[in-house]
Parts: sequence; C-alpha cells; structure tokens
Amino acid sequence: MMAATRELKVGDSAARSAQALDELADVRGDTMTLSMGPSHPATHGVLRLVLELDGEIITKADPEIGYLHRGDEKIAENMTYTQFIPYTDRLDYLAPLANNVAYVLAVEKLLGIHDKLPERCQYIRVICCELARISAHLLGIGAFAMDVGAMTVFLHTFTEREKIYNLIEALTGARFTTTYTRIGGLSRDLPDGWTDELRQFTREVSTAIDEADKLLTRNKIFVDRTRDVGVINREEAIDFGLTGPNLRGSGVDHDLRKVQPYLVYDRLVFDVPYGEVGDCYDRYLVRMEEMRQSVRLLEQCLSGLPGGPVNVDDGKIVLPDKQKVLTSMEELIHQFMLVTQGQDAPAGEVYFGAENPKGVLGFYIMSKGGGVPYRLKIRAPSFVNLGILPHMLPGHMISDVVAILGSLDFVMGECDR
Repeated sequence: MMAATRELKVGDSAARSAQALDELADVRGDTMTLSMGPSHPATHGVLRLVLELDGEIITKADPEIGYLHRGDEKIAENMTYTQFIPYTDRLDYLAPLANNVAYVLAVEKLLGIHDKLPERCQYIRVICCELARISAHLLGIGAFAMDVGAMTVFLHTFTEREKIYNLIEALTGARFTTTYTRIGGLSRDLPDGWTDELRQFTREVSTAIDEADKLLTRNKIFVDRTRDVGVINREEAIDFGLTGPNLRGSGVDHDLRKVQPYLVYDRLVFDVPYGEVGDCYDRYLVRMEEMRQSVRLLEQCLSGLPGGPVNVDDGKIVLPDKQKVLTSMEELIHQFMLVTQGQDAPAGEVYFGAENPKGVLGFYIMSKGGGVPYRLKIRAPSFVNLGILPHMLPGHMISDVVAILGSLDFVMGECDR
C-alpha cells in the first residue's frame, strides 16, 4: 500500500467553502439558476447540473441524470446470460473488457464454476482488466487536463490509448465494444505474437506516463486549478459510498483486488496508491500511480502466463468446438441447447463486485433456475460517485466545477444504464 506522493501543501477546502458561504450570507441578493450541460464537452457526458449561483459562487447544485437511460437491467431479464454480455460493453464504454469480466464472474459464481477456471484464462482476464484500467485512466487524465487548459497531455495520452485499441482489435476483433469474455472462459485464445506487442506497449506507455507526469504534476496552472479544490474527506467518501480512485484519493486504502482478491490477483505483487487530502489533485495523483501499477501487473502476467485451455471443460457451459458440432450429434445438441436456452443456472441469489477503473462495478443476480435471470441489478460506480455533487459543489466557483467533474472521472453510460 502506498500514499500518492505529494510535496505541495494544501489547505482545508471544506472549511474554505463553508467560509465563502458564510461571508455571502450577509450580502446575498437574488440568486441565478444556471444549467450546466447536458452538452457533452462541459460535463463529460449527458449530465445536467442545475446550479444556483450567488455571483460566481455556487450555493446549490442539483445533478440531473437519465438522458442516456436504456433499461439494461430490464433487458437482461429477457435474454440468456450469454446474450447480455454485449450490453456490458455499453456500461463504462471506456473499459468494456473489464465490464465483461466483472459480469461473467458474477454469472460463474451463480453457476458454481468460479473456482474451476483454467489458469491461463484467469491470467488473460487480468491482462484485459489492467489494459482497460490504463485505457480508461489515459482518457480520464487527458480529458481532465484539457478541461483545465493543458492540451498537450491530451494528445500524449490519446496516442497511447490508440495503441491499446490496436491490441484490443487484434485480440477481440473489435476496438470498442469487445464482448471478449465468455461464461466459463474466453471467446478465443491470444493470437500469435500478441504478447510481444503487449511487452512493447508496456515499455512505451511507461515513458508516456512519465511525460504526462512532467507536464502536469508540478505545472503551476494545473496545480492551482486542482489543489485544495473539491476536497472529499475520508468520512465523507465512506458515507457517500465512493469507490475506486475517488475513494482512495481521500486516503481510504481499499481495493477489492487486495481485500477480496479474485482471478489471480492474490498471486501478483502491486501497490494500492491513496491520497492524503482528497482534492482534485490527489485524485489525479492516484490515477497516475494506478497506471504504473497496472503496467507492473501486465509485466507479471506476461512473465507467468501459463499454457493450457482458456475455457472450462464442460459442454453444458461452453460452446463445443465447431468441428465436433459438425461431426457429433451430442455436441450438436449441446450447441443447440446453449444457444437457444442458455446455461441452466440453479435458483439462488449472488452478488459479485470487481475493481473497475471507475470504482466497484457490481452485479446482483436473482435466479429462479434456467438460462435467464429473474432479476439483474447493476451497482454502477459512476452513479454512486456522482451522488456527492450536491454536497461538495456549494461554496466553489463555477470554474471549479469543470475541474471537479474531471477529477471524479465518471461515465454516463453506466450511470444511467
């Protein structure tokens, strides 16, 4: 475990915000209501903030969501477990590989096969999750920097993200909506030469992270826009249910990969960065260090990647080999049953949460038996993280809102679901 390095002194933003509101109380006149969003560039998606202003100071903030609502949870109740995998791509659409893994792990827990996955499958899934984490943080930090005036960093991070998309395309056949993971394994094994390309990428992205660090971490404009702004203290972060970098930025040393390890995370060595103050600057530092730790995890997975199958050996869970389907009646029947009816899940209730780039992505599944869930609920980290906005925005200036939203790094696809 490690604290994000921070040499700069910070003040108490919460006290500053309260003081600003107290000073306004005696001189306050008519307030003005301003609608920020739902235009995408201002609010990182179709989020609308209804702000009550006294001059430049925010006195009340009311976030409005739901513009992107698609009814994913109800859709899941009308299709098989496998058919819902592509819909998970559209949650945090900046990390579809990680969404696939989180959902499939929940279904595998229901089926009772989570401890039977081949080792090679588990290592490849960790690679997918950490690639997704780097990709999401590259975009998050690049867009955050651009929001507060640093255009160059955005170009650096998007260059590296394009390399990740090339790797993902070679692995899954798609760049954006991957649908790579399957219940009981993966859709296919790694292509030839892919691991060599990934090793090259880990070297190149480490250099890019260092360059972004030099451009931002001691940049006076960036520091002035983020330091002592949007402070969330430890108690507030816990009370509002924050997870991921937003929770760890407030000094809470909590990461599901450590406290409730899944796949092969308990065999890998990595540190969990956390902040000291909980402001926008700390949340930035945490994400920068998380990318370095993800590179470290990728290197370990590449070094220890075992051979063997990538799917469980169970014809009632995984589609049989196509050649066998064409030559064996039993395999043909298994294929037909899986495609038309899905895996025969037992009755019961399960919940599984995974440490995604935005925080804990959880799936609650209630089954009454058969191949279709009776109920499916999604614990979307962006939805929960945004709940703190009405509490933290009052007392800040309008210009601070842009920095705060960028530091929270949310995605409306999973928020609205």
